[in-house]
Amino acid sequence: MITFELVAMDSKTSARAGILHTPHGDIPTPVFMPVGTQATVKTLPVWELKELGARIILNNIYHLYLRPGIEKIVKLGGLHSFQSWDGAILTDSGGFQLFSLPDLRKVNDEGVLFQSHFDGSYHFITPEKATEIQFAAGADIIMAFDDCISLPASIDKLEEAVDRTISWAKRCKEKYIQLIEESNVANPPSLFGIYQGGTDIDLRKKALEKILDIDFPGIAIGGLSVGEAKDDMLSVLEETVPIIPEDKPRYLMGVGKPTDIMDAVTRGIDMFDCVLPTRNARNGSVYTWKGKLIVKAGAHATDETPIDPDCSCKVCKRYSKAYIRHLFNVGELLAPHLATYHTIYFYLDFIRKMREAIIDGNFSKFCERFRSEFSEKPDTPSDAR
Repeated sequence: MITFELVAMDSKTSARAGILHTPHGDIPTPVFMPVGTQATVKTLPVWELKELGARIILNNIYHLYLRPGIEKIVKLGGLHSFQSWDGAILTDSGGFQLFSLPDLRKVNDEGVLFQSHFDGSYHFITPEKATEIQFAAGADIIMAFDDCISLPASIDKLEEAVDRTISWAKRCKEKYIQLIEESNVANPPSLFGIYQGGTDIDLRKKALEKILDIDFPGIAIGGLSVGEAKDDMLSVLEETVPIIPEDKPRYLMGVGKPTDIMDAVTRGIDMFDCVLPTRNARNGSVYTWKGKLIVKAGAHATDETPIDPDCSCKVCKRYSKAYIRHLFNVGELLAPHLATYHTIYFYLDFIRKMREAIIDGNFSKFCERFRSEFSEKPDTPSDAR
């Protein structure tokens, strides 16, 4: 089981620093969770994740349910043993992945019928099954099954998704209690609830209150960063996050741009995950303290400087932009590895420095300085010639 300890609050914003106590170690918050969709953070072995300072990663149960299958993972000792990771693990229930495959799934109040994008086989996932397979896999934190829809959406669609998500959350909790009673697990996973509602504030508040009534140890904000304007996302956080009790960790799902993370921390969010950093890195786009950098661009062909002169990672200490650009240009596998290593270092360093600023009472100054120096726009055209 997990517990959350509040360590410090910023005096000018809702930013907070805490510690998430899990069966696989204590996790300082705010925290960014690298995404290991298929039981691996792409290109990085677990010893490098530890070296980088990662303490929790995300696995996606949708993908692992399809390949290699939950039964095989259980037979091999569960997720920690399977991927040789001794830190904490959070599993996504699969709701977002099913949302992202609209042509391969049908949703009703009972669950989701979907066709595997791997082999075309059909599967039916209910809230009970989503809870059962996550529980069996042995994660530290598992997520309730939710109905995630794209934005913008009509009020009727939003209300339907909210009602369904609340109904499914109750069923997940009932199944979770049953699994606890039937199992002999010494440290069972903790089940987090998710609230939906799009950008409709009244609907969001209604959804959150219903989810809080079910009494989950942690609360996730789902259904954002799916097509809405950033200001609308921030309004949802400003109006709803203060309702969440102080002793429950707040998890904003799927939001991963550095400025978005900082804005969400300012509004009281504790936990983040996103595939954006590692996906972009594998394609030659990385983040630095100055902003986004297209390292594979031809403009860097003779650049002897590191990706980021303000970064202390092993990649920046050793390699030049020219060399990494060359690796991308000739298709060497080392290229995505080096870019991903640097990117995860940057994200974990960024979140660590935000936490230190909250504790030291300098968070507003940190944010002001970061905004003045950081740009989401690439520094160069993305041509790789």
